[in-house]
Amino acid sequence: MNHAADLRADPMRLSQSRLALAAALGRPLRVALFSGNYDCVRDGANQALNRLVAYLLHRVRAEVRIYSPTAPRKAFASVGEVRSVRSISIPGRPEYRIALGFTRAARQDFEDFAPDIVHLSAPDLLGRQAQNHARALGIPVVASLHTRFETYLDYYRLSLLRESVERYLDRFYGDCDRILCPTLPIARDMAARVGGERIAIWGRGIDPACFRPALRDPAFRSGLGYDATDMVPLFFGRLVLEKGLRVFAETIGAVRAQGLAVRPLIVGEGPARNWLAERLPNATFMGHLSGEMLGRAVASADILINPSVTEAFGNVNLEAMASGLAIVSANVPSASALIADGRTGLLVPPKDVGAYAAAVAGLIRQPARRAALGAAAAEAAARFAWDDVLEDVARSYAGALHIPLATPAAQAA
Repeated sequence: MNHAADLRADPMRLSQSRLALAAALGRPLRVALFSGNYDCVRDGANQALNRLVAYLLHRVRAEVRIYSPTAPRKAFASVGEVRSVRSISIPGRPEYRIALGFTRAARQDFEDFAPDIVHLSAPDLLGRQAQNHARALGIPVVASLHTRFETYLDYYRLSLLRESVERYLDRFYGDCDRILCPTLPIARDMAARVGGERIAIWGRGIDPACFRPALRDPAFRSGLGYDATDMVPLFFGRLVLEKGLRVFAETIGAVRAQGLAVRPLIVGEGPARNWLAERLPNATFMGHLSGEMLGRAVASADILINPSVTEAFGNVNLEAMASGLAIVSANVPSASALIADGRTGLLVPPKDVGAYAAAVAGLIRQPARRAALGAAAAEAAARFAWDDVLEDVARSYAGALHIPLATPAAQAA
């Protein structure tokens, strides 16, 4: 998706915060954004950051400079001015890169840019060193939480490190002036850890052109060998173990053990593709899709099974909701913030394969309930507009800079 083009299409529609920020500063706002992999990996976090940068450039009319590792080839067409920082690739996962810190050259570039605010999107070495440098210069620091990094450890047999990682994360976020949390449950948890006065919500939005029930396409299904009566469970996301691939594969096996014939549709790409294909040899793998083709694939499935516990928000759930699918998701804060259990989807214990299988089998056997959940989900997802959630970030910047803004209600009046 070309987020910048989407925003440029209506140049007169400016951010509500733009005039107040420009008036207080006497010039455009300058934002330095630090990212772990801004355009190296195509995932929900980086897509959200690119949307934010496009919004800041074209709605707020801010100046933005991004500091991030870069790869020889971008994973997607990114938005904004990226300054590459020294990094190395992760062995076995070359698409991910690790920044080697805030080097002298990057610090000099940063000081020449003279940002008004620093936005950190990852609690890595680059982010921590940039945070310390900004605080030494008296520049406000905002951090956004995109991923529950501590949950990754369980998938790589590093659970013994979890307590130490959580202490580090508490220090990292505790040293920020504002913390942007994606959901209310995560905001409450963060407030209990570091205090509530600095917490704000930055959710995510839906592109209704890409995700809507009307994109369901019988011809698309038949082209993949499905007929109208087939039940098509969907996995949608990066194919990495921490997304719950083992639970997904075992759930499909447990559903089939009940005598129900299902052939999964897998949308996404990643290093665990072969691992999953060995366990689900008759699944249909679509690879990476984008735009309307992605929306068509999602809407043409029947039930989303989302066993991931690592998301801070859960874009996959929201996009499947907007597409009118019935959803069976891990009951974690990112999901419970979006899904009303029993009304807009079903929430199950995160690693309980039996519970996933029972929920999926029940929906297969109850088509009216499946349709009702999907319709209610689509109605609920329609309330998530990108401009609204991105404006929340601009308002948080203003708060960190102690620039007063009218309330949204006052501005609407």
